[in-house]
Order: sequence, then structure tokens, then C-alpha cells
Amino acid sequence: QTGQAISISGLFAVAASLLITTAAGNWNRKWVLVAMTALMLASLVLVAAAPNFAVLMIGRALLGVCIGGFWSLATAVIMRLVPKDDVPRALALMYGGQAIAAAFAAPVGSYLGDLFGWREVFWALTPIVAVNLVWHVMALPSLPAGQRQDFQTMLGLLKRPYFLTGLIASMLSWGSAFTMFTYLRPFLERVTGANVTVLSVLLLVLGCAGFVGTWASGRFLKGDVARLLRLPALLMGGCTLGLLFLGGSPFAVGVLLALWGAMNTAMSVIWMTWMSQNADDAPEAAGSLMVAAIQASILLGAVAGGWLLDGLSIRATFIGSVILAGAALLLIGNGRRPLKPQ
Repeated sequence: QTGQAISISGLFAVAASLLITTAAGNWNRKWVLVAMTALMLASLVLVAAAPNFAVLMIGRALLGVCIGGFWSLATAVIMRLVPKDDVPRALALMYGGQAIAAAFAAPVGSYLGDLFGWREVFWALTPIVAVNLVWHVMALPSLPAGQRQDFQTMLGLLKRPYFLTGLIASMLSWGSAFTMFTYLRPFLERVTGANVTVLSVLLLVLGCAGFVGTWASGRFLKGDVARLLRLPALLMGGCTLGLLFLGGSPFAVGVLLALWGAMNTAMSVIWMTWMSQNADDAPEAAGSLMVAAIQASILLGAVAGGWLLDGLSIRATFIGSVILAGAALLLIGNGRRPLKPQ
């Protein structure tokens, strides 16, 4: 049931990311984002008050709609809020928030859940989201819908060889990352032999490294992104390969996870910057495709990793991750293939 409650959010996120630009039509994008935050609030209340599993699943499905809708529009909205040269830095700032969540939200939620109960954790989040909702209304400028971008626009993007190449390469990169990341804990317990204290320290190192990744990507990512497209698959795949050989040493594992964690957050900034530069004529449609592709690759990567873990071993899961990273590198080549012709 826990797995189903998580998976349904991912499935609805994929659907929402593909449908949001068409469903939103000519609505002002400010109010679409406000609606997504309102759905987050409704999801929290439904889950916290759920009298049965069916209601809980409805709440989780609403969360998926919120996730898919928000991230599909986020890059396109940022492209309208800041000058073109500041887009990478603005993306880094946004994904910095995601890095904070990845580092602290889960352990804090787990700790408070043990103290007070999981329902109380969800209730405690509702005023935070309510304040966020009011902030959206006050702070966001009016963002009238531009040219309508529907399924035809998405199909047009997929017919562009350079965009399709980049989309598949990004899917392979994220699939590689989440084939490994989903099953990191059993690797640390079985191969590294980490106890609860060591495990917590290693996961904290991983999360904190994400701040470095977002800071560096916002500071150094400028101009031509081609030279950086290979970096996520190369560095993260290399770290996963290193874990296979050095997994018995907690110190070596800590160093490799720090490098992996920094690149994991930088990967989002790199690929979304690529999208903003190579689909700037249809940013909402491109954002929908990117988010759907990423969510699908995360789901499929987790499933494939689970099959390898159940059928073979945790090492086989990590080898599968390395293979996907290698496939991404082959597809990206020198970094010019995913770029639109000048």
C-alpha cells in the first residue's frame, strides 16, 4: 500500500505534465500555478483526514497532478520572469529549493512522524502550504497565456531530431540515476555494512552536496550548454561504478556520494537550460514533454532496479544504472547532437 501511494503520485504527475498546457488553454499562468498550490493544500487535507485507503489514494493522486502541472510550467514561467542570461541562475535557485527538500524533508518528516504520528505531520504542513498559496497570489505578476501549445505542438517538437535526441538522453540520465538512488539504502546496509548512524551521515552528505550542485550550476552554467550535457551521466555513472569497487569503505562511499549528490541537482539545471535554449519557441510544450519523460524514467528506473535486485543482487541493480549512463553518453556524443541547428 505504501508503494501504491507513492506510485499513483508519479503516474498522475506523468499524465498531468502532458495535459496541463492543453487543459490550461488561455488561462493566465499565474492562476494556473495558484491552482496547483491549492491542489497541494487539498491533497494534504485529504491524506491527513483520510478515513480509508481509497481517500488517501485520491489525495495522493491530487499531489501527482500538482507535481506534474507545476514542474511542466516552471521553466517556461521562469523564462518570462527573468532576462535570458539569468535563466540558468534562476533555475538553480528553484532547484536549490528542491535540494533543501531532498536533504531535510524526509528525515524531519520521519522523525516527527515517530513522535506525533503521520497524520499530524500532514496537518502541520497545511498552514505552510496555505501561506505559500497566499504568497503566490501576492508575489507572482500576471502571466497571460501566450501562443496556445497543445498536443500538435508536442508532436512537432518530437519530430525535431535534435530535441528527440536530447529528450531520450535526459531520460537515460534520469533513469540511470534513479535505478541506483532508489536502492541506495540496501546497498549501504548490505555492501558498506552501514549502521543507522553511518547511514544517516552518508545520506546527509548526499543531501548537503545538492546545495553545492545547485550553487555551482547557477554560477558557472552560462552560454553554450553542449559541453555540459555529458557531465551528469559521466560523473554519476562513474560514481556508481566506483561504488561497485569501493563500496566496502564508508569514507570512499561518502566521497562518491558527495560527488553524485552535487551532480544530481546540477543535472536538472543543465537539462532544463538545454530545453530553454533549444525549444524556446514552445517552452510550455517542451516543459510538458521533459517532465513527463523524467517522471516516466524515474518510475521505470525504479522498477528495473527492483527487478534486478529481486532477481539477481544489489550489485546487478548498480550495474544496470551504469549501463543506462553509458547509453546516455553514447547518444549525447560530443554534445552537439541535441542542439538545434544554427
